[in-house]
Amino acid sequence: MAQKVRKALIPAAGYGTRFLPATKALPKEMLPVVDKPVIQYIVEDAVSAGAEDIIVVTGWFKKALEDHFDYPFELETRLLESGKTKELESIRKIADVADFFYLRQRGPLGNGTPVLNAKDLIGDEPFFLLSADDIFESSPTRCQQLMAAYEKYNAPVIATIKKSEPEDYKRYGFVEGEEVEPGLIKVSKIVEKPGPGKTTSQMAVVFSGIFTPDLFPALQEARAEFDKSGRKDEFVIWEGVNKLLAQGKPLYAKEIQDGKYYDCGNKLEYMKANIEFGLKDQELGKDLSEYLKNLEV
Repeated sequence: MAQKVRKALIPAAGYGTRFLPATKALPKEMLPVVDKPVIQYIVEDAVSAGAEDIIVVTGWFKKALEDHFDYPFELETRLLESGKTKELESIRKIADVADFFYLRQRGPLGNGTPVLNAKDLIGDEPFFLLSADDIFESSPTRCQQLMAAYEKYNAPVIATIKKSEPEDYKRYGFVEGEEVEPGLIKVSKIVEKPGPGKTTSQMAVVFSGIFTPDLFPALQEARAEFDKSGRKDEFVIWEGVNKLLAQGKPLYAKEIQDGKYYDCGNKLEYMKANIEFGLKDQELGKDLSEYLKNLEV
């Protein structure tokens, strides 16, 4: 029986340079999609599948993240005094949704570093690993789909989306392996940004999944090799994952279905997310739709 997944790890130490100057003082994870910051969508996704502890790896200018998931006494008092009970309930929910833990990233650039940083906080438990940029709108949720696969196969599982354009092979890593059921692959290898024509796989890896603690020694070994090599590129998590695969450890890749993926670390995709979520908003949707219909470009 698979061990319960109670913890979610969200790396959030990036500088957000693609969104400058907006991110000069505002963490990119706090950029709003309509009226909710990107990271809140990620947290709610994790909580939907049972996560109780949220571990956020941050940087020196990310205090706004901690403030967002805290209890703002002064604001709550003003809302209460003004009779704005709906708004008061909405901000209290944010802090009540889970327990939050924060630590600073230290080490080389790359998404493997924050995972190693959180090793002691994760301990000997399985955990969700979720990008702070990626919103999945799906039913069941992205994390619920990952959880179902994890519980069925009692093994780590990563999220994939179907991609097949030539440019996609320069942007994503791809999984190769045996399809054991529709939308689920037992992974033999992860090929990082292979380029067009270098793999027949259409299952692109997005930075999310459920991992078990045996990832940490594999990552530590990969990190030692990285440091010794003197490389100047980024230290990525897949270097550790591929070591586990080489040891014969099982790993599955789940295509996230019945929904849509928004890469909110990309300016165009972020704008699309705001438009599409805005159109679905009960208060804004109708007026926004009319505005877009009449918009002259």
